[in-house]
Amino acid sequence: MLLAGLEPFRIGPYTNFVNIGERCNVAGSRKFAKLIMSGNYEEALSIAKTQVEMGAQVLDINMDEGMLEGPAAMARFCCLIASEPDIARVPLCIDSSNFEVIKAGLKCCQGKCIVNSISLKEGEEEFLQRATTVRRYGAAVVVMAFDEEGQATETERKVEICSRAYRLLVTQVGFDPNDIIFDPNILTIGTGMEEHSEYAINFIRATRLIKELLPGARISGGLSNLSFSFRGMEVIREAMHGAFLYHAIKDGMDMGIVNAGSLPVYDDIDKELLLMCENLIWNKDPEATEKLLLYAQSCAKGGKKVVQTDEWREGTVEERLEYGLIKGIDKYVVEDTEEARSQAELYPRPLHVIEGPLMNGMKVVGDLFGAGKMFLPQVIKSARVMKKAVAHLIPYMEKEREAMLLASGSVEEIDPYQGTIVLATVKGDVHDIGKNIVGVVLGCNNFRVIDLGVMIPCDRILREAIDCKADIIGLSGLITPSLDEMIYVAKEMERLGMKTPLLIGGATTSKTHTAVKIAPRYSCPVVHVLDASRSVVVCSQLLDENVKEEFFEETTEEYEDIRQDHYDSLKVRNTRTHAHRQTYARNTHTGPLKHSEGD
Repeated sequence: MLLAGLEPFRIGPYTNFVNIGERCNVAGSRKFAKLIMSGNYEEALSIAKTQVEMGAQVLDINMDEGMLEGPAAMARFCCLIASEPDIARVPLCIDSSNFEVIKAGLKCCQGKCIVNSISLKEGEEEFLQRATTVRRYGAAVVVMAFDEEGQATETERKVEICSRAYRLLVTQVGFDPNDIIFDPNILTIGTGMEEHSEYAINFIRATRLIKELLPGARISGGLSNLSFSFRGMEVIREAMHGAFLYHAIKDGMDMGIVNAGSLPVYDDIDKELLLMCENLIWNKDPEATEKLLLYAQSCAKGGKKVVQTDEWREGTVEERLEYGLIKGIDKYVVEDTEEARSQAELYPRPLHVIEGPLMNGMKVVGDLFGAGKMFLPQVIKSARVMKKAVAHLIPYMEKEREAMLLASGSVEEIDPYQGTIVLATVKGDVHDIGKNIVGVVLGCNNFRVIDLGVMIPCDRILREAIDCKADIIGLSGLITPSLDEMIYVAKEMERLGMKTPLLIGGATTSKTHTAVKIAPRYSCPVVHVLDASRSVVVCSQLLDENVKEEFFEETTEEYEDIRQDHYDSLKVRNTRTHAHRQTYARNTHTGPLKHSEGD
């Protein structure tokens, strides 16, 4: 494979692993995103330069942000790179889920770049059109292991999709096999969900098979996805990356999107930590995630061993329930829940135990996760403790309902759930891991969750919500085009006169985009949900007759303030741009230079 910036870069059978620098990505680097969003492209170049200096052999450029004009931003940044030889000497990887952004980047790239990425998720016709465009520009191409059915998670599906794409590219588009790069999806492990435990193994196995079956093709992947469960624990994340790459490279992984300069040498990783990472990657120890969390806590306490005590059992029942939820301890939860239920003067109904101490505990979980003091596996454990507590209360709530029905003489069945929530990844988007985790957390908190899956068109989402009388609709999306689809869903809900609250979530979403672009399209509640841990509190507030109006009013006011701040910042940015152009115009000679006396 031959790539090029100002200098050629050849990738052959004896080339070491190729580092694709990840920090010039508005979705992956807060610093880079802040600079780009404020229009400070020149300073953003320094991040690109640092990546090259730290060993990046290719630079990944991504401008997928809902509040950014993607094609213009990509073109501008690529043109600025072209003016900096120290950066422009390495090839670029034009990275976007929006093909218009990719085309804008291709038009501004010198040398031979990589396009990241295309896939079969929208069918063969769209795939072939995009592949033809990429080939016309002379670029190499990354193909994701997605098809019309969604994202491949199992080894066999990864190989099947990549083989199909390979045949289409080589036989119908005329691609040189050496210009084809497959990304068989590095997915998150250590989430606390059993179905995710084989994800690393499946990638490594698929890598070996693809290299054997598809001659000439290369393998790449986004490494940071692997350790997303441990966001904020950089020591753990870097060790996981080092251990994973050691094995993946041996089985044929050629390149990856990494934070150049931060990868540890395999032999330098602490032996205790390495063993835990290996056990997690190869799914050898069901307690591997828990052990890594304890290791991180030990490091945070200066290497002192974390000692578990039962002193917390001396607190009030409310304090004990909260502590058990936060720490994910289910040993005493039934006992404590029953103690709270038996205090009829404080909790006249079983539901009051859920709405009181249990929900208070989940609120703390959400706050800790949002502050980076708690991690995804712990959130899942907390949700399971909550599920155990709710399961204990359900028979008592059912008895209460039966008594109410008898007293009223009614024969109508009362729904045992807190509410019904329809979840879907919107049309054009195959990502579902985050949505699935939200579904698990909500289900553990006594919500009926109807998960429609991925790539779900608007009409099906709304039809399902109407048919099942959903209390809330939740939309998920990981890629930028999903944001436009979410806006469309909100418009359709308004057109149909729906009153169902709409939740917005996913990696590409933000509170600002929701406030500025989505909420104004729908007159009923639209709420951005940052993560799974927040979903329970938001849904509970939206369905609580006593607080939902106040919650909606507060959210509306908050979003109005966000919109105003956004528009004010645009005015300031436009004023600065105009002033810069005026200064440039005044200092630019348009006529012949005048010679001074004595020249």
